[in-house]
Amino acid sequence: MERTPIHIPAAADETARLNLAIGGMTCAACVVHVEQALRTAPGVVAASVNLATERASVRYHPGQSDLAALRRAVEDYGYRIEGVAGEEQDAAAELSRLSRTAEIGYYRRRCALALTAGLLLFLGSFHPLPWTPWLQSWAYYSWLLWALATPVQFWAGWPFYRSGLAALRHGAANMHTLIALGSSVAYGYSAALVVLGTLAPAVLAAGGLGGGLYFDTAALIIGLILLGRYLEARARGRASEAIRRLMNLQPPLARIVREGQEVELPAAAVPVGALVVVRPGEQIPVDGEITEGWSAVDEAMLTGESMPVDKRPGLPVYAATLNGAGFFQFRATRVGSDTALAQIIRLVEEAQGAKVPIQRLADRVSAIFVPAVGAVALAAALFWLFLGPEPQLTYALLTLVAVLIIACPCALGLATPTALIVGAGRGAERGILLRSAPALEIAHRVDTVALDKTGTLTAGRPAVTDIIPAAELPDRDGAAAAAVLRQAAALEQGSEHPLGRAIVAAAATRGLTPATATDFQARPGRGVTAKLEGQPALLGRPDWLIEQGIDLGGLTAAVDNLTAAGKTAVALAVDGQAAGVIALADALKPEALEGVAQLRAMGLSVTMLTGDNRRAAQFIADQIGIDRVDAELLPGDKAAALGRLQAEGRTVAMVGDGINDAPALAAADVGMAMGGGADAAMAAADITLMNGDLRGVSAALSLSRRTMRTIRQNLFWAFFYNTLLIPVAAGALYPVFAAAGGVPAGLEFFFGDRGFLNPVLAALAMAFSSVTVVKFFSCLVIGFTHGFFSIC
Repeated sequence: MERTPIHIPAAADETARLNLAIGGMTCAACVVHVEQALRTAPGVVAASVNLATERASVRYHPGQSDLAALRRAVEDYGYRIEGVAGEEQDAAAELSRLSRTAEIGYYRRRCALALTAGLLLFLGSFHPLPWTPWLQSWAYYSWLLWALATPVQFWAGWPFYRSGLAALRHGAANMHTLIALGSSVAYGYSAALVVLGTLAPAVLAAGGLGGGLYFDTAALIIGLILLGRYLEARARGRASEAIRRLMNLQPPLARIVREGQEVELPAAAVPVGALVVVRPGEQIPVDGEITEGWSAVDEAMLTGESMPVDKRPGLPVYAATLNGAGFFQFRATRVGSDTALAQIIRLVEEAQGAKVPIQRLADRVSAIFVPAVGAVALAAALFWLFLGPEPQLTYALLTLVAVLIIACPCALGLATPTALIVGAGRGAERGILLRSAPALEIAHRVDTVALDKTGTLTAGRPAVTDIIPAAELPDRDGAAAAAVLRQAAALEQGSEHPLGRAIVAAAATRGLTPATATDFQARPGRGVTAKLEGQPALLGRPDWLIEQGIDLGGLTAAVDNLTAAGKTAVALAVDGQAAGVIALADALKPEALEGVAQLRAMGLSVTMLTGDNRRAAQFIADQIGIDRVDAELLPGDKAAALGRLQAEGRTVAMVGDGINDAPALAAADVGMAMGGGADAAMAAADITLMNGDLRGVSAALSLSRRTMRTIRQNLFWAFFYNTLLIPVAAGALYPVFAAAGGVPAGLEFFFGDRGFLNPVLAALAMAFSSVTVVKFFSCLVIGFTHGFFSIC
């Protein structure tokens, strides 16, 4: 777990390293393009890009390249360098960049303009506005539509031009290429109609190009894609919340001993070797080793274990863990970026960076689809240009436009993300909160579920499970057990120790009034002493009572059995005689057994990953039917255990609730956090189960499977209609209608008088292939009344 980065200064003739903040990336393909751009710069030896943090690490020869050269190379590919990230950079400034505030505003403004203008253009093009007939009859009405569409095309749509056309210059294509190409054809064709209709109506009439304008098509394509980019930017921006909340756990101040006096200073300024003082209830500011004093420390944020850990001189303590009722001093051994908390933060960053987003089916197919459509469009245009009927140029251009409009990427770009968004909304109704919509896309492939124990399978707090009175105390109707609990509760009255509070709570639940105790004294790490109704009494660790000369007798076997079952045993002695043993354990959640059974019924493999001891973990696993158990794991060990499962070819979902689970939640293919757990865990997870019910895991995975089935259906129909009508757009029906003596009267609107597809039909076909988008908005309008899957 302890991995301190090694930095070797570069000599003048060696390579140097720059960490660059990259802007404009949206998908895994962007990572490849940026890496390729950086490697084309002179003197660059290696380049590695992290999509999650939008950072690029570049190794280069300083004498051959510099920041300006790298900037030119990246911008040539349509991306941008937003700054240089140094190791001493202000953390707050870096987190502000990762929150994507500027990017979210960038897409929000463009999306608002494009959707507003697109709606007005749609109403103005296909649904004449009855309340403004005078405007519709205006001779320059088409110029007004053109003016409204132009800022959408060249301002709102500029991100697509910048990335899509840059990709084309380097012989590649992405979804931005499709968006730019499809919207430009619709816009350019409509602009040509406006110009010809005003300046050369005879040419327009002779060419048979009259008809509707498609400015609305171009605008809505841009607006809806921008909406998806805006939602994606918001989801990705939340990734920094995990880092921010982890950083906020670090106590701001520390109290050190300097020249015999206590001095407060920032925790980040504590020098290694300093003596640090920690009072009851305070957080520990840095990692170290206790030199004086005793206490019980809550290390749940590090190990996930609900039981406090007894600390005495010579034992380690960790930054951000919580001291109990004791007072101690420790010597600082690791500070700043070397603390256990900093290691957890680094693990989360690394795991998030390693999560490559699933490449959309549309993205993969578009690599073939775009060049194929372009080739078909060009071939069809050339064919009709040289072999077509008069006017040949007109029919060639008409064919080119129709093919490209039919292949417009609206459905390709929106079918998947909109289905995911609706699936996320449906999940929210059921208490399944998605941190990012793509989690639904990954979750359907999950075949292994890894469960944390404390707080996920168990309640996360100790409770009394067994009360065993001494053999010489006959237990009639439980009277002896009740007496042991009553006496133990008297000793723990007012205790701040979690085990003590659990004993007092158990007595109150059973309606027992604690006995009278006086002369109470706490023995940190051991137990408590007091006088019960005038008799000396001890309550604490069994081995401590033995040290005090108490003979546990037959209770020794009971202690061994309880410990073997993963429970914590507390022994009670009154007046020098053993009175009984109380066992405490982290109780199993009532719904845990059913939740695991549901996962097994889905054909999933279930494993447990926990920081608890092996005996306690195996005891819980045996109760609920989990076969594979990895216990006594630190946060880094959990992430490594997930890596081993993934190396076996498994797709793994991790379910946890503690801060210590954050690295594993980020490293898993899908991270699921239990609601009510640590904020950092929920920020690192892809999915949060708001009600903290383990049965929500199977519900989330089922939701993912159904959503992916819907996505496949949507994409099939999107491609089906486009593919079916591309030959028609290319003029395949011309010889059919020619042989039949011409186009029937009822079909002239669609095919003219020669059989060439009217771009109006091409646009309608494109819209029809985007049926998932229409259904998405229908779902929003009716408020999911009938559920996502019954509608979509």
